Amino acid sequence: MTKRVSWRGALTRIGRLGFVLGLLWPVFGFAQLAEPPVDVFAMARLHYRGGGDWYNDPSIIPNLQRFIREHTTLQTADDEVRVTLEDDKLFQCPILFMTGHGRIRFSQEEAQRLRTYLENGGFLYADDDYGMDKYFREEIKKVFPDKELVELPVSHPIYHIVFDFPKGLPKIHEHDGKPAQGFGIFDKGRLVVYYTYQTNISDGWADPEVHGDPENLRQAALKMGTNIVIYALTH
Repeated sequence: MTKRVSWRGALTRIGRLGFVLGLLWPVFGFAQLAEPPVDVFAMARLHYRGGGDWYNDPSIIPNLQRFIREHTTLQTADDEVRVTLEDDKLFQCPILFMTGHGRIRFSQEEAQRLRTYLENGGFLYADDDYGMDKYFREEIKKVFPDKELVELPVSHPIYHIVFDFPKGLPKIHEHDGKPAQGFGIFDKGRLVVYYTYQTNISDGWADPEVHGDPENLRQAALKMGTNIVIYALTH
């Protein structure tokens, strides 16, 4: 089930970061890059330090962006953007995405820069691709030592904004057989970090032959990814 959402006025947070906006009515749009300005959205993959495979599954973001383009009025790019926390482009990216199977390391300078990005309108979506959990929790604590990851209730709008997930986060991969969980960090009432655990949503965005997921799970993953992007752009 999909929902029609009113977007007018919902992107004001982006102005605090100096993002370049292009509103494509009647619903919405987003200009993502400043040189040159374009009227499409591209998700930014975070190239982090530590040795983890930050580049995992190159097909996932293009596939998600294609699905979003086909099922909403948001105009999306064909490919992803790649940034580091030291990159000048960081503050031009409305959404950072990170995944991987292993180690992550933020320097204190990188942690502070990420905090500044998030406190001023940015959004981080992290998806544990099995093995990332311990390191992500340690490093995000450097970013927000004064905040905790809290599990989002199934009533949270991120599970209902475009596609309806009445039971909350869908389970895409078994991992340890534990239930899928979605955690968040809030700043001044705004969700700035969303972390999915024991499900691996982004693997479900990959080309069908990569992981062999059945089509119903791929569709659930793509729909949940759409919710994450639309929620992040409008809150």
